[in-house]
Order: sequence, then C-alpha cells, then structure tokens
Amino acid sequence: MTTQTLDSTKAEQFAERMLEILNSGALCLMISIGHRTELFDTLAKLPPSTSQQIADASGLNERYVREWLNAMAVGRFVDYDPTQRTYALPPEHAAFLTRSAGADNIATYAQEIGVLAPVEDQIVECFHKGGGVPYSAFNRFHEVMAEDSGQTVVAALEDHILPLVPGLVDALIRGIDVLDVGCGSGRALNRLATLFPNSRFTGYDLCEDAIAVAMNAAQERKLTNVQFQVKDTTLLNEVERYDLITTFDAVHDQARPDTVLRNIYNALRPDGVYLMQDIHASTEVSGNLDHPLAPLLYTISCMHCMTVSLAAGGMGLGTMWGQEQALQLLRAAGFASIEIKQLPHDIMNDYYIVKKG
Repeated sequence: MTTQTLDSTKAEQFAERMLEILNSGALCLMISIGHRTELFDTLAKLPPSTSQQIADASGLNERYVREWLNAMAVGRFVDYDPTQRTYALPPEHAAFLTRSAGADNIATYAQEIGVLAPVEDQIVECFHKGGGVPYSAFNRFHEVMAEDSGQTVVAALEDHILPLVPGLVDALIRGIDVLDVGCGSGRALNRLATLFPNSRFTGYDLCEDAIAVAMNAAQERKLTNVQFQVKDTTLLNEVERYDLITTFDAVHDQARPDTVLRNIYNALRPDGVYLMQDIHASTEVSGNLDHPLAPLLYTISCMHCMTVSLAAGGMGLGTMWGQEQALQLLRAAGFASIEIKQLPHDIMNDYYIVKKG
C-alpha cells in the first residue's frame, strides 16, 4: 500500500479555490437575477443611491433589492458607501453587465446556470442508468438561447458575419433561397428577411414553442419572405434547393449530426454556401486546458447538449465536439471546401465557410 505525502500548501490553495468557487457559483445566480430584473441596467443610469431609491427606480420590492445589492456589494460588483448607505455600479463593471454593452454583456450567460440546475436530479440518474434528459425538461432554454443569439449573431450579422463570405451580401440583395437549420425563435432569420426583401428564407426547428415565437415575430413585422416549420432535419429530404444554409450553434447537440450535415449537403445547390457557427474548441480535452470558457462549456455539454442528444438515442457529441471532429463530419458529409474563421466579438464560436467543391 502506497502512502502519499500531503503537500499542505497545495491543499490550502485548493481549499481556497473551493471557497472561491462556492462564492462564484452563488454570485452567478445573483448575476442572472440582476440581468433578468434589469437591475444592472437601472443601476448604470443612477448616481449612488439607497436600496429604496433603486427599488423605486426599478419598480421592484425593496427588501429583495436590498439583499441582492448586499450580495453584489460583498462580491465587489457594486460599490457600497456605509455612511450614506448607497450603492453604485462602476462604469467599468456596467460595460460587461448591461444590455447597452451588446455582445460584451456577460451577465446574459449567467442565466445558463439557472437553466441547468433544475435538471440536476435527472442528470445524476443518467450517470447511473445512462440515457439522457430531453429538451422538454429545460425551462427557458429557447428564451435564453434567443437572447444569446441576439447578442452574438443578430447584432453582428450585417457588419461581421455575412461579410465572412465574399459576395454573399450582394447575392442576398439580388435574391437567393436561404435555409436556417435549428432556427430556434427565428431572431436571425427574421432579421435577414427584413434586411433582404428580395431573398426567400426558411427556418426549421424541432421545438414547437420556438417556431411559434418565430412565426409571431414575422407576422408582427409583416414579413412575407420568411416561413418557419417544425421539422426534424434528420429527416430532411430536399435536393439542391438552397443557395445559403446556416446553422448557429445548432449542430453539436443534434441526435444525428452526421445525418443532418449530409442532408444539408444534399439540400445545398452546387455553387451554394453552408455557414456553420459552432463552438470554438479542440476535440481532445488537452487542447482546451487553457480555453477561457472550457469549464462552463463542458458543464453545459454534460447537463444539456450531450444529454439531449443521448435522450433521442443520438451520438451525444456534446458542446465541446471540437474543430477536429467537426471537420471530420463535414468531410464525411461530402463537403470539399472548408474554411474556419473567427470574429473578435465572439470568443465562444468558430465560423465555418463550407462549400461542396
């Protein structure tokens, strides 16, 4: 029997890290609440204020606002003046916590923890019995993903994403056929349909609720060049119908991503373009040790993306399927020309410019 010598310094450092993780996990829930109640947005517009003044300005209950503010104060998110009993959000913090920050608003992603936590019991059961947790078990998933898409995709379409493909904007202006696979609530597609009235847009997604939201938004905007449909794209049987096909973080959690990519290949016209946005990662974990978001992304994978695929009897590739596996599946689907690009505003994703030849 081998006796290991305990490095007390290393042990103390790890204990300190564990305490930091517990505090950070708690603060993540508070950040999510601050985002959802728009308290960060309210604080950014106020001078140093009391909890009552902040509650009045936000239209919220003072007792809850005060407790939240105290969590933010001890977490060093807001500054607290004990003499005046006022709270203030530094502009340097507001730059990463408010809706006006756009793609820099990290508070949006704090909601992920609240979305994942309610399925913990089911995930633990999967550890013992295998299988997965279906999409239907996740509350607010499409709502949170739509907000994420609004920051990283919709807001960047015109100036950053579309220009990645030479000549694409001009083609959209003239008029082409576009399909978005896994369109969710349709924010990106409705935006494209608004920008390019001569083009024709179709969105497919498995979730009936998300498709209903997308259709309602299109009707409110009086868009006649976009349609949405509930569809399992593993059963997609369209041949050379589209000039542009897009997926925005929608391949890795499919039950059969290999089949979906093959169907996309078949549905794309010979001179068409497939634009795939998906997670920036390495397939091998050693390549992600210095990834700034790896712990979050592996957690999301275990508690959502991997498990929903396994729940459908799928491959369970997970969020961190990585560039190597993505390239392998794209080539297996038949694609011969693949270029990977990145955008400064989106540290989480890669953009694959994919063609048949």
